[in-house]
Amino acid sequence: MALSFPNPYPSKHKLLEIRAGLQSADLRKMRTNSPSVLTVKRGDIDGDGIKDNVFLTANKTPDSPFWKDIKLVVQNGRTHKYEYTTFKNNSGYNPTLFLGDFTGKKGDDILVVIDTGGSGGAIYAYIFSTINGQLRQIFDSDTFNESYKYDVTFENQYKAKVTSYHLKQKYILDLTYKGKEYLSEIYNPQGILKAPINGWVNPLSGFYPVDINRDGIYELAAHQRIAGRYNADSLGEVQTVLKWNGQVFATERQTVATYGGELQ
Repeated sequence: MALSFPNPYPSKHKLLEIRAGLQSADLRKMRTNSPSVLTVKRGDIDGDGIKDNVFLTANKTPDSPFWKDIKLVVQNGRTHKYEYTTFKNNSGYNPTLFLGDFTGKKGDDILVVIDTGGSGGAIYAYIFSTINGQLRQIFDSDTFNESYKYDVTFENQYKAKVTSYHLKQKYILDLTYKGKEYLSEIYNPQGILKAPINGWVNPLSGFYPVDINRDGIYELAAHQRIAGRYNADSLGEVQTVLKWNGQVFATERQTVATYGGELQ
């Protein structure tokens, strides 16, 4: 408005400088708010023999490695059209892409993993596959965590029992590796618990594609940390191998691993 006056104050030159600065600030703000391309992979997603471009895009939080509004974008290599897919949990740290055959169909499937940033090291994980010409979600970590439920109870004689309700199995952990100081806090000299103690199994914290059978089709190694009296009191890990059975990722096997202790 000031520029429309015949003799503006401050001078016309000064007002033009101010306007240019404001326009530059608006442009920087627009660039800050626009999505960034985090990673790009190429693979044949729809099985037509032509490579497609697969992106993860997101909005950066200023002065932070935290990403918001994460989206999966697939550009069809034949038509050059874009398909956008969102996630239930679309914010987090270090979003990554992996393309590989998880289902045995023609073409690549898509694995997306996002760190939640929580103290338990939990992740969000999603797998997408082209089914009948449409990109569909065939795995998500929330459903996995809801299905794979456990109980963790400390037992007499320096043991902990992990019960897997999903598989109807139990695992016994030897706690003697934790050392005398740790054990003396919760057991009497006869190895009897001073009080009942329950732990828990954390949500999914690792999800790794591994071609165990070397047949070109990836299995998935799912890791969940076992906590004892508190979250930093790690007792071991539940390790579950999942394999696509034509409808869902079913359990191929499950083991529990403990950590090593110092030689006495």
